[in-house]
Amino acid sequence: MTTPWLEAFPATARPILEEVDEILQYPLARIIADGTNAQLTETPNAQPAIMATSIMILRILEKEFGFNTSDRVDFVLGHSMGEFAALVAGGYLRNEDALRMVHKRAQVMAQYTRRACEEGGGPYGMVALVCEPDRLEPMIESIQEFLGHSSIGAKVDSSAEVPPIQQVRIANINSKNQIVLSGRIERIKTLLTHLRQFAGHDPRAITLKSESPFHSPLMKPASEVMRRMLDERPDIVTYPTSIPCISNVNARPFRSRDELKELVARSCVETLLWAESIRYLDQEEKVRRWIGIGPGKVGRNLVGKEVGMRGRDVVKGGGVWGISDPREIEEIMRALELTEQAAGE
Repeated sequence: MTTPWLEAFPATARPILEEVDEILQYPLARIIADGTNAQLTETPNAQPAIMATSIMILRILEKEFGFNTSDRVDFVLGHSMGEFAALVAGGYLRNEDALRMVHKRAQVMAQYTRRACEEGGGPYGMVALVCEPDRLEPMIESIQEFLGHSSIGAKVDSSAEVPPIQQVRIANINSKNQIVLSGRIERIKTLLTHLRQFAGHDPRAITLKSESPFHSPLMKPASEVMRRMLDERPDIVTYPTSIPCISNVNARPFRSRDELKELVARSCVETLLWAESIRYLDQEEKVRRWIGIGPGKVGRNLVGKEVGMRGRDVVKGGGVWGISDPREIEEIMRALELTEQAAGE
């Protein structure tokens, strides 16, 4: 994830990665560059690695290309763990604080997943369900009926009486035709059987490369750790800043320092309302230009699917782009200039 950036912009990228290792007190940069795939995909390594790479790319845009984040960005948001990178980009959290929180959060998530596997049998993980757009809402209703949940993303629902180790949760609503289930894989398969046999749904199911059931009740210890880390230092959150940040939990901008702390902690266990966040920005805030920053293009693709622009498609004054490789920057910077001019006409 980092090698192309180190080769293209060594003077900027190397000090950033060295600082990451110093903050975390272990050689994450070496694991990113030279570690095995198994090492890198371990949750305590993967999550801070993704965040560190995302912030590194943003800082390269700022230093090497004169991209002024505070002047040119109207909103920030991040998918799941990416919310921490968004909070750094928006000026709400310092990079070092966010990295430590992400690393600790990931360690706790991995620890409790291992414990769940030992106590209840594994594996645990996440499964994406893809269906036709007009079938998504009925499918969600059927899932909720089978699971006994009163609502998606609620702080308290009827599943609270079921031990977390036995629960399946709708973890993400990613787009108009995709959701993600989280929990014990065997129980998710049982739920899919019910959907197909009794509810008439036949979604395409894709098991994700995730060793933990993120955004599920099993992650409650991570939520408690986040709440404690946010409360221990009154100055850890800067609020307000000049750039509104959209919460994964309620798909709206954080309205206060206290709400930010509460919702960031709750995001470990609650449904990620990504599609609703994109619709809010698209329909209510009239956002027309979107840039995804970080390794991979999942976020960009989900945005493009929701707002009707795919990949590098550009409409007058708008577009959806993703920056994950240095070779993409100049083209995207030109596209931003052109769409800015078109939007101002």
